[in-house]
Amino acid sequence: MTDTSSFPPALRRAVELFSDPPARLQVRDGYLDLLDDATSPHQAPPANRGLIQAVWASGPGSMFYDYTQGIVRRFVGAWQLPIDWLAIPKGGIALDIGSGPGNVTASLARAAGPGGLALGIDISRPMLARAVSAQAGPNVGFLRADAQRLPFRDETFDAVTSLAVVQLIPEPSSAVAEMYRVLRPGGRIAIMAPTVGKVPPPLRILSSGGARFFAEDELGDMFEQRGFVSVRTKSIGNIQWVRAQRP
Repeated sequence: MTDTSSFPPALRRAVELFSDPPARLQVRDGYLDLLDDATSPHQAPPANRGLIQAVWASGPGSMFYDYTQGIVRRFVGAWQLPIDWLAIPKGGIALDIGSGPGNVTASLARAAGPGGLALGIDISRPMLARAVSAQAGPNVGFLRADAQRLPFRDETFDAVTSLAVVQLIPEPSSAVAEMYRVLRPGGRIAIMAPTVGKVPPPLRILSSGGARFFAEDELGDMFEQRGFVSVRTKSIGNIQWVRAQRP
């Protein structure tokens, strides 16, 4: 196995959480890359080849997303992460799926305290590079990994979040199953999907770009079917939050 002694502290801790560490681990631009672009399509999880995902994965797209989501999160209450509700214990471990520029991941780390750990995963190299540059630290690390096949052991995390990402995942039910698997009993999860409910005509073009529009109860039902309890949904316009707990 790769010697991780030269890895940033947060990534060394991340490797210790893996269920089956690969023989070769690669750190690039400060993040751990677990996706092999040479992997056979028959072995890799389904990939989103839509225009929206391609834009977010590009350098200019990641810059635009970083700028706009920062403004939106500051002034639009519906985008605010329910950090207090997540009840991350001091010294706890949290996972941010589709971490983008990393600001949500960093907020999870602050809640967990210096002895805790927050890990963000994304599939966009430019987005991860921006996240590392802006947010990486002793207890904040980033990985290139797929939400449909998380590398972590069962019952690892005290909290899981995912903001404005699940609608881009080809098999969202697989991602929800993985979120359940890695969450500890009693752990809490908060998911935000911005493309839910009745979609205004100007936004319908997004569906052809690889973004999925969920029905009003679709995500909540998906969480309950997976085994989550205390599932609560709240819709504000075309944004829906789903909160739940693993029993």
